[in-house]
Parts: sequence; C-alpha cells; structure tokens
Amino acid sequence: MSVTDLTFERWRALDQEAAARHAREAARQVGGQLVHVDSAPHLDGVLHRALIERAGQRFALIPGGEVTVGFELDAWQPLAEQLDSYRTESLRGGYGFDPDPRAHLAQFLTARRTVTVPTLLIAVEPEELTELPDMVPAALAGRGLRLPSPDEWEHACGAGATTLFRWGDHCPLDNSPYGAGSGPRHQPNAFGLHIAYDVYRAEMTSDPASVYGGDGGEAVCGGYGAFVQWLPLATANRNPAMAEFLTGPDGADMCEEFSTRPVLELA
Repeated sequence: MSVTDLTFERWRALDQEAAARHAREAARQVGGQLVHVDSAPHLDGVLHRALIERAGQRFALIPGGEVTVGFELDAWQPLAEQLDSYRTESLRGGYGFDPDPRAHLAQFLTARRTVTVPTLLIAVEPEELTELPDMVPAALAGRGLRLPSPDEWEHACGAGATTLFRWGDHCPLDNSPYGAGSGPRHQPNAFGLHIAYDVYRAEMTSDPASVYGGDGGEAVCGGYGAFVQWLPLATANRNPAMAEFLTGPDGADMCEEFSTRPVLELA
C-alpha cells in the first residue's frame, strides 16, 4: 500500500511501528525527514501523529480518503453555561442575534457531510500572508506548496471529531479565546497541528468564500458574549464576513492580518 492510499481509517488501524514506516516513506517522497511520531487516544481508539520537516518547515501527515467533516447542528445541544452566556450576554447586548442559538450558528457552520480528500502533508503552523490574497496561490506554488481546500482544512483540524470544537463541545468561558494562556486551544490537535487556537488568526483556503480559524477578533472586540467569542474556533466555522473583507478593497491593505496553512502534496 502506497502512502497516497493511506486512508484515515487505515491509519487508525496501524500500530505505531507501521505508522512510522509509512511516515518515513512520505518524508522520502517529499525530500524531507521524519522528526516525530507518537500515538494518543482519539475517538474511542488511537490516532498517530507524524511530523515531517522539509526546508526548515514542519508538516503533519494527514491521511485522507472518505471522511466526514462539518457539523450536525440539528443534533447539537448547547451546554447549560453556553446557553446562559448566549441568553444573558449575546441577546441582551442588543446585537440582533436570533433568539435560537442554532439559528445563529447556522450562519457560520458548514453542514455535516461526507467528502473525499487526498492524503497530504499540511503545515503545523500557519503562515502570515506576505502577498495580496490573489497572489498567494502563485507564491506558494513557487515553493512547491498550495492552499488547502475547505474540506481539507476542516478534516485536518477536526480529525474526524463530531464535536463543535476540535477538542470537544465545551469551551472555557472564563478564559479569552485569544493570546497566550492555557487550555485546549493551545494543545496540538489530533494530527499534531497548532490550529484553531486564536480568534485573531484567520486562515484563507482555496475557496475565497471560506476563511477558517478566527474572525479577526470581531466577536471579542464587539463584546458579543463569552460563548459567541469562542465560536470562530469551531472546526466548521467559516466566517463569511472575514472572507468578504479579505477579498474586498480593505483586505488588500491588511493582508498581514490573515494567514494560510500550506499544503505539501504527496506524489
């Protein structure tokens, strides 16, 4: 079985020694070096994390195949403290939010769906944009890289989790979703990525209408309430306002406020 045939389900079924062999083969294909492999409990099983370094940049191996991404909003039940925050802070703040938190979330979360994505390598850390948004694909291509698709970004972030956030359905409402600190957002995700960790970090994808990982601090600066402030870090949250800003005239002058997460394809 080649590395490109290594699906998410097959990856989870491997032992760590076999996972390391496949990861070394992936590193060889891209002219990189395997620098770390470990395994951790995930989704009632085990998931391996393999990090590969190439040209001074670290990438995580993301097995693909047929995977499920998005969020099943109809089945979601907000935690008591989340519902209380939404009612007492967000609704009473006079921002015009819908009384039903599900209706509010529906504006931002992609629907649960099954997609097919390739097995690939994706950067552990995002990169700040150094080019105008429409020039980023060419700049990445010059380095042998490309932008992730929305499906690839969501799969890389959530790693098969069905929860609102990559770490679960809860969020620490007594902490801010930005800056330094502790908590689940600062921990590497199941694939070893530093992702969805700061609402001020908004990441563009190959779809100009899909920006993930943050809202530029809009909810925090607007005082929308603790729960709503955390929502930009939800795995399926693609913020339409940020996408419109990025591709509009104002975004051209503030492209350094955005970032992307380069993809390195496997042969």
